[in-house]
Amino acid sequence: MKLQRMNRRALTLGALAVSGALALTACGSDDTGDKSGGGNATTSAAGDIKCDDAKGQLLADGSSAQKNAIDAWVKNFTQACNGVQINYKGGGSGAGVTAFTQGQVAFAGSDSALKPEEITASKQVCKGGQGVDLPMVGGPIAISYNIPGVDNLVLDAPTLAKIFDSKITNWNDKAIKALNPDAKLPDLKIQAFHRAEDSGTTDNFTKYLIATTPENWKYDGGKAWQAKGGQAASGSAGVAQQVKQNSGAIGYMELSYAKEMSTVALDTGAAAPVKASTDSATKAIADAKVVGTGKDLALELNYKTKAEGAYPITLVTYEIVCDKGNKADTLPATKAFLRYLASEDGQKVLVDNDYAPIPAEIIAKVRTTIEELS
Repeated sequence: MKLQRMNRRALTLGALAVSGALALTACGSDDTGDKSGGGNATTSAAGDIKCDDAKGQLLADGSSAQKNAIDAWVKNFTQACNGVQINYKGGGSGAGVTAFTQGQVAFAGSDSALKPEEITASKQVCKGGQGVDLPMVGGPIAISYNIPGVDNLVLDAPTLAKIFDSKITNWNDKAIKALNPDAKLPDLKIQAFHRAEDSGTTDNFTKYLIATTPENWKYDGGKAWQAKGGQAASGSAGVAQQVKQNSGAIGYMELSYAKEMSTVALDTGAAAPVKASTDSATKAIADAKVVGTGKDLALELNYKTKAEGAYPITLVTYEIVCDKGNKADTLPATKAFLRYLASEDGQKVLVDNDYAPIPAEIIAKVRTTIEELS
């Protein structure tokens, strides 16, 4: 990959290899303390990561959407802070929230903010506090497809809704033809794949359909898939694999899972259709509003945006952690790891892995909240 950057970053431990030769960067907190290697700060090939008193094992679970980013971060962090082991299972947002509210993990990843009942449940684990949502990873939900001979496919919200609700079942349907007058659409059955388990990716994908075409998507939404028909696959990786293997397939997944696959350009009503990219996702997230209270930084995304170059099927993955009442044996490592994720260099890792950094104004609030965790 970016060999020049890797050469600049490589210090005593060399460059890291994650998902190929990724140029990973890292740093410590965004405080102004000494970063010359004194104290507990540890220098690695990635840069300076402030380990503090971090040690032991961190167990975490949740969003598979951020798994590729987490893997890169963990590789960097544990190389610098070799007294810490981090095990992130990536079993899906639903599994992560359940594990968190049952006190099984130090933090969880979720592509949906905590619901009121989940916040209530978290108070049993966070003694004197509660679980809070820290937006850490942004990314477009790409719509990948496998249609022989079709490299540039345009779809809009109504057509997507009908495809995933089994109302449009063939690729040469007139609605798809109308959006793609120059494409040679085959007489081929559509195979629509969705997530088998509770998933924040499903939640965000269906929130887009509910917001933009409620007349064609008459479901309540949520982490569980509700529409009839289609085929299920486990995790974003599973959906991606099924789309790759099946002619006529279509599925939704994070952009990092859609490498070397054809992706839909979305007709949002803007001047030109928009493809999923880190830039188009960041433009959409910048239009979000913080709707959480106190230290909770839950966001409300604008799925109806028609801004030029903004891709509205975008999710934000939250790291969910106790604001107060964290376990004493895992708090130092939790804070140190989250501090790195939210740092400037930690956020740069996202771009190298096809994710979108959180906009500056929002990530600044995240950094403040992390320093106040207790």
